[in-house]
Amino acid sequence: MSPRRVTLADVAKAAGVSPTTASLVLSGRGREMRISEEVEQRVLKAADESQYRPNAVSVGLRTGTTRTIGFVSDTVATSRLAGDMIKGALEAARDRGVMLFIGETEGDPELERRLLQAMHDRQVDGIVLASMYTRTIKVPKEITASPAVLLNALSRQPAALPSILPDEVEAGRAAARVLLEAGHRDGIHLIGAGPRARDLPPGGAAAVERLAGIREVLKEAGVKIAGAPLSADWQPEYGLEATRAILEAGRPRALICFNDRIAFGAYQALGEYGLRVPEDVSVVAFDDHPLASWMRPKLTTVALPHYELGRKAVDVLFTEIRHHRAGAARETGVHRVPMPLRERESVAPPGP
Repeated sequence: MSPRRVTLADVAKAAGVSPTTASLVLSGRGREMRISEEVEQRVLKAADESQYRPNAVSVGLRTGTTRTIGFVSDTVATSRLAGDMIKGALEAARDRGVMLFIGETEGDPELERRLLQAMHDRQVDGIVLASMYTRTIKVPKEITASPAVLLNALSRQPAALPSILPDEVEAGRAAARVLLEAGHRDGIHLIGAGPRARDLPPGGAAAVERLAGIREVLKEAGVKIAGAPLSADWQPEYGLEATRAILEAGRPRALICFNDRIAFGAYQALGEYGLRVPEDVSVVAFDDHPLASWMRPKLTTVALPHYELGRKAVDVLFTEIRHHRAGAARETGVHRVPMPLRERESVAPPGP
């Protein structure tokens, strides 16, 4: 038989006070109601010794909150790459004494609708709607029943919800700068997007913003992009094929790969041609996938800040919850989270 749950009446009896007095002390209103410090300490000691826990349902009915939030994602919950995103959100929720409910849609709109409804049925105080990769989405109408934010996603509808995104434009600038600072001024090729702003793979917003940052910095430095074979996808085999195409036309001095998986394929192609990284060709990429630190030489890359994104999403959500309770207008706009440069071993000054 499981032990009986300690009640507020048990705490009051142990402290020698009324249940009303015990309730006021444990809700933090003891001083406000002029309850003496001696009585307050007796109640707190009795609650601690009896391991009293308030009933979440009754607290929710009294305060209008459940101390829970929802986290609904497409594939982020089971992705190794984005595991830190969940961790950041969990820790930010825990710091506030709030429980996080996690659901995954696997990209199924009907499952997403049912998950959002299930969160609302449990009266969560707010919801984070997350995407595995940065993209533009149609915000489901079901999410608007409570405060909500978008994580790694932008709304197609104007002024829908706040979005928390990695600062991909600045990441593109950082990737270009690291090559310029190493002395590269020609022979810089892109793999994954470009060279023109409209030369983009289908889907996703990261390519648009990374390319914009790269083009801005190189243009300011008077450096022309040497070439950019467009990849149908950002996987190693496409990086391999694109790098082979570049090498057949001539020797590059540096490659900016739009993610680490492309860079992995590029490494293989460079090796086939007898070229060394970074002595012959410098390589810089994005994401800081675990692959980046396993490659030899280790890959210089601009990291996706998964943990910080998760924490920021919960921070912004709680601002939304406060505004909702105060009857204030819903916030919109984009909150950018910096992407740090991980300088490793794949960039060097251009060789002879």
